[in-house]
Parts: sequence; C-alpha cells; structure tokens
Amino acid sequence: MEPDFWLQRWREHRIGFHRDEVMPLLVQHWPALRVPRGARVFVPLCGKTLDMPWFVQQGLRVLGADLSPLAIQQFLAENDMQAQRHARSDGTHFLVDGEDIELIEGDVFAIPSSTLATCGAVYDRAALIALPPPMRERYVHEIHGKLPPGCRGLLITLEYPQAQMQGPPFSVQESEVRRLFGAQWKVDLLERRDILAGQPSFSESGVTALHTAVYALERGSR
Repeated sequence: MEPDFWLQRWREHRIGFHRDEVMPLLVQHWPALRVPRGARVFVPLCGKTLDMPWFVQQGLRVLGADLSPLAIQQFLAENDMQAQRHARSDGTHFLVDGEDIELIEGDVFAIPSSTLATCGAVYDRAALIALPPPMRERYVHEIHGKLPPGCRGLLITLEYPQAQMQGPPFSVQESEVRRLFGAQWKVDLLERRDILAGQPSFSESGVTALHTAVYALERGSR
C-alpha cells in the first residue's frame, strides 16, 4: 500500500481498525509472554490505539510508530497528553510528558536497527494484516529482523477467504505466519476464534468465514 492510501484514510476518518477499548485478546494473552517490567514494547503502525497506555499501566515502556500525523495528534489529544517533539532522521519523535511513551511519526521502514534493538517486546495487532503479500515479506525481514534475540511478542491476525474481499485488512493464514517468522522466531498459536458474527462489515462484503488468530513470538539467536 502506498503511504498516501493510509494518510487519506486518516483524513477521511476511515479508520475501522481503531478500537475504542483495549484489545481483549491483548489483555488475555499478554501475561503468558512473561515480558519483564521495564521492557520496551514496539508497536508498529500504532495509530492511536489505547493498547499503548495499557502497556504503561503494566509497567512497560512503549515505542510506537505511525506514518500519519493525525494518528499521533489524535492519540495525544484524546488521552490528554502533552509531548516534546524532536526531529530526527527517521521522522519526528514525540516524547510524552510523564509517560513512558515515545511515538515516531514517519516511515516504519526508516527506523534504524539501533532503535529497535532497545525493544524487548513487540505487539502487532494491525500491522501485518494491513500489508499486501510483498510488503509483508519486507516488513518481517526489515522490521522484525531488527529486533534483538530474546524479544517476545504477540501477533494477532485475521483469516478469511481472500478472494471474497479486497484488503486491507488482509487474510494471513497460519502457514504464512510460520513461513515468514519460522527461520528466526519461535511461533506458538495461542488461540483461533470464529468472529464472523461480530463483524457485520465482513459479512456485508460477502465474506463467509472469519477467524482471528493469536500467536506468541520469541526471537531466537541471530
């Protein structure tokens, strides 16, 4: 997807991927990862998700990244937060006052290895499924590939007959998850759940089956 696609979605407020609550699957499954307090969690394509303040409440630090200035602005405004801005080579960094949250407004692929190496955890709810197949390959190789050995993560995907609807969000089957991550990451399927009944927009688009899948990830040695 071209950057303008997502920028336009934010300008038109077509952000059906945003949730007005913390993701229940995150609350349910994150404790099983045993991420130590004080670790830094990377949240790619973070939007204005409320999952980021939830991480802080768990004693974790957050590094979020999103291309859209509106996403960052709305996150700060809606959570009554102020931030210090710093222009850097990979985008504009926002250091949230009084919170362990740093947001990068810019291209996620421009984030250097030295920055991602500081992250002991990763949370991907809406990044992998937002990307078409060729970009998924690049994303896992270039972004997850920069995360350090021992990094633990939670990956949430959608599964549906791709021919029945044009993404995003795209369908990412378990076989693809294991192919993309298997060389460097331990991949454990934690849950697969039928969610079609609660997603009328998919049914209206002609989708006949829809599941969400949750995976625990752990990065092996390089």
